[in-house]
Amino acid sequence: MQAEHQVIFATAVFLITYVIIVSEKIHRAVAAFCGAAAVIIAGIVNAEQAVHFVDFNTIGLLVGMMIIVGITRQTGVFEYLAIKAAKQAKGEPIRIMAALGLITAVLSALLDNVTTVLLIVPVTFAIARQLQVNVIPFLIVEILASNIGGTATLIGDPPNIMIGSATKLGFMDFVLNLTPVVIVVYVITIFILKLVYRQQISTRPELMQSIMAMDENAEIKDHALLKKCVMVLTLTIIGFALHQFVHLESSVIALSGAALLLLVTRMDPEHAFHAVEWPVIFFFVGLFVVVGALEEVGVIEAIAEYALDVTGGQLLPAGLLILWLAAIASAFVDNIPFVATMIPLIQDMGRLGGIQDLNFLWWSLSLGACLGGNGTIIGASANVVVIGMAEKRGSHIGFMGFFKVAFPLMLLSIVISTIYLIAWYLLHATAMLATLALGILIAFILGKLDKGSIASENETITAKK
Repeated sequence: MQAEHQVIFATAVFLITYVIIVSEKIHRAVAAFCGAAAVIIAGIVNAEQAVHFVDFNTIGLLVGMMIIVGITRQTGVFEYLAIKAAKQAKGEPIRIMAALGLITAVLSALLDNVTTVLLIVPVTFAIARQLQVNVIPFLIVEILASNIGGTATLIGDPPNIMIGSATKLGFMDFVLNLTPVVIVVYVITIFILKLVYRQQISTRPELMQSIMAMDENAEIKDHALLKKCVMVLTLTIIGFALHQFVHLESSVIALSGAALLLLVTRMDPEHAFHAVEWPVIFFFVGLFVVVGALEEVGVIEAIAEYALDVTGGQLLPAGLLILWLAAIASAFVDNIPFVATMIPLIQDMGRLGGIQDLNFLWWSLSLGACLGGNGTIIGASANVVVIGMAEKRGSHIGFMGFFKVAFPLMLLSIVISTIYLIAWYLLHATAMLATLALGILIAFILGKLDKGSIASENETITAKK
């Protein structure tokens, strides 16, 4: 196949795969795998190149965390936390909504947002039935909180896992650079949602008392297993925080944690591996190959050159363009394939534009893709999971009903992120200028001292003569 035909074919396969993923007519894992098969059969990439394009660090991190969380789920600790939060809120629906939102955000940062909503949603339905209130506001809060909380860390949201794996940015890099703005976005979002839903979720005092009568301790099914899980999860998170210093990939930390937990719990591996969402894993594998084919034929590089022309090669305009593009795109299409496409694009922008430090662009992509997923009900994997769970329990979250609440809040979060990124850029630019000025000053002083020393030596020699 000629080079020109390869470009057309690879682009067509990518677009068709993307459309099928968005339409959800066929399971996205099947769509991605069929796309990967098409580009390999057509000779765009061979089998060896296809394997090379698969990011096994992302795959390993996902598998390791899925095993750890799957085993921990059996202890009942997540149900315990939800009921405990409801009781701390004194059974008041609006306070319970905020408490469940906080638990969802924190767990999404420490585990991952899809797993978190799988754990929290069933308990939310139980609490809503007990209070006899509409469960939809609770679910919307949890969707938004899961995507906001997941933005804060390397392991919180699949886009961040992919970015971290491609760039070697570590767990603490994400925490230090993204958590400040995530906290601001979360607080403002919850405050507005409490105002929106205050009149919609009220209940009778006797029903509030029924929440206080619930026994959260009864939810803990295995105390010995819980201790082992907490120990391993703590060690794993510490490992994430230190993995850059010990020169280990994040996937190695996650898989080591999973291996340790399997060892100390003596759990049947076949049963534990059921916790791994294999369709998600194979979706990633297929997607990496489809995007790799675009990279192989030069499409990604051509788009990068165009983006550099539009932004004039300037870092700040490029970052803000990526932020808003990622946010709007991720609201209407799944953010995972979008980020998979953007990663090589940004890398090519750095290479072609001679940009050494791309961190500003990575933070822009992360904030845009993760927070943009809150824009619509199909914007992120966690959103789709909650919809499915709600429909199985007889509750329907409509596209427009969610859109009217969530999309304005998403835009507000991107405005806040824009302000934060501009401040981040100016602060780092100022720090770089200050460092440069200090370096020049030190060099000047050392130069003066050297000249003074030489002059002194000359005077000494003259005096001896």
